[in-house]
Amino acid sequence: MSRKSSDRLRIGLLAPLVTPIPPPAYAGTERIVAVLAAGLHERGHQVTLYAAGDSDVPCKLVSVLPRSLWADGFTGDGRQLTPLVLAAAWRDADQFDVLHSHLDSTGFLFARHCSRPVLTTLHNRLDTEGMPLLLSEFSDVPLVAISDNQRRWSPEANWVATIHHGTATRDSVFSEKPGDYLALVGRMTWEKGIEEAIELARRTGIPLKIAGKAHEPDEQAMLEQAVQPAVADGVAEFVGELQPNERDVLIAGALATVMLGAWPEPFGLVAIESMAAGTPVIARRAGGLTETVQHGQTGFLVDDLIEAQAAVERVADLDREAIRQYALKKFSPELMIDRYESVYRALLNGDAPDRGD
Repeated sequence: MSRKSSDRLRIGLLAPLVTPIPPPAYAGTERIVAVLAAGLHERGHQVTLYAAGDSDVPCKLVSVLPRSLWADGFTGDGRQLTPLVLAAAWRDADQFDVLHSHLDSTGFLFARHCSRPVLTTLHNRLDTEGMPLLLSEFSDVPLVAISDNQRRWSPEANWVATIHHGTATRDSVFSEKPGDYLALVGRMTWEKGIEEAIELARRTGIPLKIAGKAHEPDEQAMLEQAVQPAVADGVAEFVGELQPNERDVLIAGALATVMLGAWPEPFGLVAIESMAAGTPVIARRAGGLTETVQHGQTGFLVDDLIEAQAAVERVADLDREAIRQYALKKFSPELMIDRYESVYRALLNGDAPDRGD
């Protein structure tokens, strides 16, 4: 898309430091930052990314650390080191028209006092860890939600938009034929529905292939206590943390992708990637998944394992080509970038926030 030079913006993107941009394997936020950085750059904007030095992006990169934290054996979410990103961006702030933080609440003070407009996309659930209090205090900070469900507990926060993630492209691996296994992709933690997926595999007799991260102590515990016994019983196969192309092949070859965690996913990136591959999603009727999965068309939204079993019985009848086309239309990078461009310009013009009316 060609644009006049007067349309170009100077944009600073602030990313977490745990993985490179784009991430080599498991990550959610970092994948969205990668899509934004590349897409905005392609549209002619002057984009600068503040991230780990082992990132590989077409735009300008400010290396906050030489290597990403997980690459150096660091554990945890790296939140305690995000002030390094903020300090670097603060130093350069006057060079930008707008800055876009993906550091969640750790960037709120920066956003309040920065000399340039700062947009914050919130990637996590907002009803825990003091977030309602923080959102109330920082009511001046412009915010983007990744689903309407995510923002519902703080409706009076300074929301300027809800923007669904967009990663579905025609480059996605596609299979028009249903596979003979169920797929699960995610961290090895209880909220991702690992145990429920294993039980579904036991009840239906359809094997489960699990791809996921198991670095942290709680993830290792889940792997040892739930996954490994299921592998020993022949119910499941654990394939570890896959590269993006390997993960896509796994999903495309499945009968369905299962997302049965009881927690309210703020968005659920795996769901749109599964649908882009033509593979329907069987998901708990909770969180942002209620806005992405079309019940009875692109998958099924269920309340318990009994309904999940019923979904497995019907899922092969769904039109995988139609599922893919839905994802490509609704969750494309182009659509997501269009919306962020509009929000950047609205901030610069001083337009009113989106109250969801």
